[in-house]
Amino acid sequence: MVKHNYLFTSESVTEGHPDKVCDQVSDGVLDEVLRQDPAGRVACETYVTMGLIIIGGEITTNAYADIHSLVRNVLKDIGYNHPKYGFDYHTCAILNAIHTQSPDIAMGVDKGGAGDQGMMMGYACNETPELMPLPIMLAHKLCARMAELRKNNKLRYLGPDGKSQVTVEYRDGKPVRVTSVVLASQHTEEVVDKKTDLFSEEARKEMIEKIAKPILKQYFDKDTQFFVNQTGKFLIGGPQSDTGMTGRKIIVDTYGGTIPHGGGAFSGKDPTKVDRSAAYMGRYIAKNLVAAGIADKLMIQLAYVIGRADPVSMMVNTYGTGKISDDKIIKIIREHFELTPHGIIAELKLRESDGLRFRKTAAYGHFGRTGEGFTWEKTDQAKELKKYVK
Repeated sequence: MVKHNYLFTSESVTEGHPDKVCDQVSDGVLDEVLRQDPAGRVACETYVTMGLIIIGGEITTNAYADIHSLVRNVLKDIGYNHPKYGFDYHTCAILNAIHTQSPDIAMGVDKGGAGDQGMMMGYACNETPELMPLPIMLAHKLCARMAELRKNNKLRYLGPDGKSQVTVEYRDGKPVRVTSVVLASQHTEEVVDKKTDLFSEEARKEMIEKIAKPILKQYFDKDTQFFVNQTGKFLIGGPQSDTGMTGRKIIVDTYGGTIPHGGGAFSGKDPTKVDRSAAYMGRYIAKNLVAAGIADKLMIQLAYVIGRADPVSMMVNTYGTGKISDDKIIKIIREHFELTPHGIIAELKLRESDGLRFRKTAAYGHFGRTGEGFTWEKTDQAKELKKYVK
């Protein structure tokens, strides 16, 4: 038997990262439109730089969204609430450049067709309870932990902007340990060592003890390397130091690079855009099949063309872990799952929003989020599918 040993790395970013700020604003606009008008069409893009946010794109709806108030509320919730972070929800400028959807696109979508061409990927594996790859799940949880400790004032010196990166060692294709961890977080002057003018060693140790170790648990050991604010300090962060745009963190949003990506971003798009809805359905399909024991890991690719309802192709890869053939799995998928845009929207209830549903997806990953009410994370068909293993 050939040994399959390797290292694999995934990264995540906090909700205060400029790209994620934009994703959350775009999905905040989507939520507000769908809350008032479930049939609304939204393709919202956001750009942020020092002191300025621009919102553009195409929206067709009977709803009214107060864009300026919405944007300021998103920034406030993230934590950009003081000039010390270089960006402040009270004072930043906001430019609204939204217009209506092209009638040429609407003509194909109105009759039930896909809103665009493209290919979408879904994936699941049994590495974690969430049926997600371990590296990306750990990276997300580290970033979420940074935000939690910042917001509850346990680590008061942390700022909204931050990143994580996790490298996992695999032996015989199974994750066994974390070899290295990167934590980078914007911080205030209070943890800058006056002698060295660098991020203090005390704060570095505190971040390892309070952020990293509680998340890594059994996966870290004495040889695990920790890189904390490795440049020396991270005083200037957020939009003051880096521009942000909607849709620039598509690998963070999905599976951390474990599988290929179709290329389409998710945030700011209503469910007629198969970039988003078909990717969610791909995850739902893959997760139910893995939960049923049909494969240990499974990738599905769906492809669509604008104006046509049925996918033009479907591909499944179980990486040799399938209990039945990939051809048989494709047949099962066609029998059990909705694959047209209308069917996907109805199955996953993608027109429903309480005003926060899609904004919650816009930080810490769209997948692997159990307990968040994400319909594409349900395994409600696994019990029925288990009969095919027998």
